[in-house]
Amino acid sequence: MTEHQSRLRLHDTATRETRDFVPLQPGKAGIYVCGLTVQSEPHVGHVRSAVNFDVLRRWLEASGYEVDFIRNVTDIADKILAKSAEQGVHWYALAQRMQRELDKALASINVLPPTYEPAATGHVPEIVDLVQQLIAAGHAYAADDGSGDVYFDVRSYPEYGDLTRQRVDDMEPAGDADPRGKRDPRDFALWKGHKAGSEPATAAWPSPWGPGRPGWHIECSAMAGKYLGPAFDIHGGGVDLRFPPPENEQAQSRAAGRPFASYWLHNAWITTAGEKMSKSLGNSLLVPSVLERVRGIELRYYMVSAHYRSHVEFSFEALDEAASAFRRLEHFLERATDLLGEVPTGGMPCADFVTAMDDDLGTPAAVAAIHEVVREGNRALASGDAAAVRGSAASVRAMLGVLGLDPADPAWPTAGGSDRLTGVVDSLVQGLLAERAAAREAKDWARADAIRDQIKAAGIEVEDTPTGPKWSV
Repeated sequence: MTEHQSRLRLHDTATRETRDFVPLQPGKAGIYVCGLTVQSEPHVGHVRSAVNFDVLRRWLEASGYEVDFIRNVTDIADKILAKSAEQGVHWYALAQRMQRELDKALASINVLPPTYEPAATGHVPEIVDLVQQLIAAGHAYAADDGSGDVYFDVRSYPEYGDLTRQRVDDMEPAGDADPRGKRDPRDFALWKGHKAGSEPATAAWPSPWGPGRPGWHIECSAMAGKYLGPAFDIHGGGVDLRFPPPENEQAQSRAAGRPFASYWLHNAWITTAGEKMSKSLGNSLLVPSVLERVRGIELRYYMVSAHYRSHVEFSFEALDEAASAFRRLEHFLERATDLLGEVPTGGMPCADFVTAMDDDLGTPAAVAAIHEVVREGNRALASGDAAAVRGSAASVRAMLGVLGLDPADPAWPTAGGSDRLTGVVDSLVQGLLAERAAAREAKDWARADAIRDQIKAAGIEVEDTPTGPKWSV
């Protein structure tokens, strides 16, 4: 797909306004997305954020931007230490195993790898340096209780609370460390002193305040600064992380003289029974389990079809409906390819799709625009207008590609499933179709109908086309 002119508008969480995207550097965009704390297997709620910001990245690239996309991994945290102790494994082994599970889950729904994926444990020097800058500027202090903890002094930064429109006095105490060493209960930890006897020695790094490890928020400021510079365009993450992480990240970064993010974007939750999908609620749906019911491309379509700022109440009924809707798009492309003898390429998104995507990534309207082009393409198929079919199919592929949903993308396994399994099923179905054709040739209509019913009962639909019968699940 060739580049097109777009006028992207984004809803900035900080200003509560939808405004034009004006990059810091013409033709370039720097995006930093808060990644996961790799403590457990990823569920559908976890991967929604990755899908939403993958769509943002793809749209910017399709619009002609060169994108630096950074998504971090938190591989040392209280929860990782607690879960590794429960399981009797090293904390770093648990984190590495869960990161591999995350990588597989994201690959299964065609989320592009980030430009770089920094881990907290790999950036301790940058973190220590930033903490030292904050202490020198009078915005942080080492606890005097001998713990080795270092805290950000929220009272020292008058703009603290601006991002989420809160007054310091109305905020709850920060629960990220023992409050005994804090000057104010809302001060948050930048560095956590090592707790000998209760934490493994491997979970500590040397620092001017003694051995310890990074606080939760400081790592993002340090890593964003290293890879995107002191100022960058977009900071993304889940809406549940709107406070305190972004508020703390902005405060500590700007207190150190770094402008930080120009736009803040937050995606909404996927909920079950009205509650955020999470491990603690026991209602999580692990990605591999969901993919036993639908293909990865269908799960992605389900998530993309909702606006990134809209909460999604998960149900398998809605997931099945989404899968059926996507298969209608896929079926059109298959029929177009049968007619044309090749997969059409080189198309452009239709005007309604561009308008929708430029309106704060309006994917519901963008998906509706794709279905409208498919309806036009089906009419062209019915009339035998090959040129119109080609134009529609190429446009559909271009738009699906922006959403990460092009069935011909090599990232998707053949037919959306296992190559080996697809080949086995195709061989069995083709055998039955050949038997049915022989029955029809012999005018044994009862036998031909019985075979067709047998195939249909297995959940397979057969369509007789000029080039022969085609089957789909």
